Amino acid sequence: MATTVTDTGRTTEVANTNESGSTVTVEATFQPHHNIVEADIVREFPEIVSNQNGIDSSDLQSAGYDPEQIRLMEEVCIVLDSNDKPIGTGSKKLCHLMTNINKGLLHRAFSVFLFDQEGRLLLQQRADEKITFPGMWTNTCCSHPLGVPGETGSELQESILGVKRAAQRKLDQELGIKSEQVPLDKFKFLTRIHYLAPSDGKWGEHEIDYILFIQTPVDTVPNPNEVKDVKYVTQQELKDMFKTDGLTFTPWFKLICESLLFKWWDNLSNIHSVAEDQDIIRM
Repeated sequence: MATTVTDTGRTTEVANTNESGSTVTVEATFQPHHNIVEADIVREFPEIVSNQNGIDSSDLQSAGYDPEQIRLMEEVCIVLDSNDKPIGTGSKKLCHLMTNINKGLLHRAFSVFLFDQEGRLLLQQRADEKITFPGMWTNTCCSHPLGVPGETGSELQESILGVKRAAQRKLDQELGIKSEQVPLDKFKFLTRIHYLAPSDGKWGEHEIDYILFIQTPVDTVPNPNEVKDVKYVTQQELKDMFKTDGLTFTPWFKLICESLLFKWWDNLSNIHSVAEDQDIIRM
């Protein structure tokens, strides 16, 4: 069965083509769960507090996914309640299955927006090997802090430091940007965004996403298993990309662009003036 996803703003059309060639389209709304209680999640997913996070990858292997991307599905994400309080940890696979997301499973994430000295934003196109949202254009780097010392935090300032460390790690792993070029004190934390977005019917995202801005010159050496292409864009060039047939974008990036990004971008030299660093924006 082939599956395609069409992003239509606040909804996603998930089109499944069966063996007979007929297509069934299901519209999935981007509505996150707003009342996630620790007791309910622990009861539904006891493994998140027992540290039993090993995964059975046989289904991923038989589905033909890339071996390195299967390995990364074993990484341990930070499971949250709706107020960003850590409840436990769960494998990346556990946290990204729509069957679990539909039961309220929520995890912590971050999105980096890296700008050059001219104020252009560095975009990446996700590799076709990616299990979720393959081939889509998105912001500089989007990933997860891990449930490990140094990246986990329960208080906000500790959590911000954890996601900055995770951002350094992933900028290197995905784009070859060394940590010396993106020191922790150069990252500016803006806010947290709670959103839900299906990918292809089986996989999706349900995250509290920490937004990090950084403006600095960097050297990129993209990892082809993670990144298909990169480009710097002005605001107008990004708006033109959204109008270009054949280009697809990750749903969280589109949501942020539609409501927040350009206001932030206009204030790049005074970014603290538009930060909402105590808030969780529900989208």
